[in-house]
Amino acid sequence: MIDLHCHILPGVDDGAADLSESIAMARQAVADGIHTVVATPHSLNDIYYNPLVKVVERVGNLRKVLETDGLKLTLCPGSDAHICARMAERVAAEEAATINLNGRYILAEFPSQVIPAESRNELFQLKLNNITPIITHPERNLVFQHRLDFVYDLVEMGCLVQITAMSITGELGEAAMDCAHALLKRGLVHFIASDAHSSRHRPAILSHGVEAAAQVLGDEKTARAMVTEWPAAILAGESFAAPEPRPRIQRKWWQIWG
Repeated sequence: MIDLHCHILPGVDDGAADLSESIAMARQAVADGIHTVVATPHSLNDIYYNPLVKVVERVGNLRKVLETDGLKLTLCPGSDAHICARMAERVAAEEAATINLNGRYILAEFPSQVIPAESRNELFQLKLNNITPIITHPERNLVFQHRLDFVYDLVEMGCLVQITAMSITGELGEAAMDCAHALLKRGLVHFIASDAHSSRHRPAILSHGVEAAAQVLGDEKTARAMVTEWPAAILAGESFAAPEPRPRIQRKWWQIWG
């Protein structure tokens, strides 16, 4: 399996606090059947400063440690980029890393409680620069939980969607689980990732989420594709032919405004 979203780099954000924790997360990932992890530290959020050059250096350092420990885990650079003003310009200036540095895809994170007014335009500017945003964990955003049509809008604009494995299993709360299941059923999910921050509280484990997604979908093949062939295309920088989402549920005017 491939984990597109993991805070495994030590001491750069609120993920792995130190090298020992990074190694513990790597061991956990390998034991779960994960062979490739994209290291995605928080970026562009005015709290953590993780430009491309820093991420590349830290990924290189951690690779050497994992190799010395005999851990067969491929580590790729990336970032968990906060949606912000001048986002495309800042990515072009290498203030945040695209996935595997291929310049084609980047994780894009909304705040947990709101959808900023200019976010759609910022994502559109990325698309104009031939960078496809992958929206991270919309099921954990309070607004998306109540307005799935906003996720439809982003997908129709050309964005892709990643949800968290622990959201699907219910370990991040009922609201996140219900939204994750609804997104899966509507064909609005393209990737499942761990968004791991430690080996204990939010671990580097995908298998449980994939099993739960297969049950929700009634389709093990599609659930597996979300952690295998689909993220493999992203790592390679290849065009991704996203499956069409199911038609929107048409609501009566009184259901919208009532």
